[in-house]
Amino acid sequence: MSYMLDDILNPVTPLVAQIPNHWLYINIRYQCLAYMQGIRIESAYPMSSARLGVGERQGSGCTPRGWHKIRACIGENLPAHAVLVGRRWTGELYTPELALQFPKRDWILGRILWLSGLEVGKNRGGQCDTMRRYIYIHGTPDDQPMGVPRSHGCIRMHVADMLDLYARVSPLMQVFIDAADKPLRNP
Repeated sequence: MSYMLDDILNPVTPLVAQIPNHWLYINIRYQCLAYMQGIRIESAYPMSSARLGVGERQGSGCTPRGWHKIRACIGENLPAHAVLVGRRWTGELYTPELALQFPKRDWILGRILWLSGLEVGKNRGGQCDTMRRYIYIHGTPDDQPMGVPRSHGCIRMHVADMLDLYARVSPLMQVFIDAADKPLRNP
């Protein structure tokens, strides 16, 4: 990863009084999610964003950009491969056999971080509301490729990475989703 955090924060600093102590940075181009401590990368994970690219409109199937917060952390104490539908456990555990029974399902496994936009008119309110679009960071089957945009708008992560991230975050933590053309690196 190869550029300074200032390069991405300059256009959005009016939205935050200071860089949060702990926050998430998501780079769409490089399909990477970073858990940040101030301006330092603490952990980085491969991920998969929307197959249709970036965009904020309701029904677009795109991943929204800009500043968000974690509205809710869902799945505490569920089994790692618990199948979630409508933010509720179905009672099922994901297996390859279950996947064969339901080949069209968009699998949401184990944990959900439900996002809410912080930028009125961009990703909050009206037809551009991340929360009302049900945009999550969530677990997905381990046979799904990371580093390739394949979701319907959410951020997908392999189950083990999602469990690790979930243990680090809390509701209201800030998240910046960036479509910049440069990857993030530590100073």
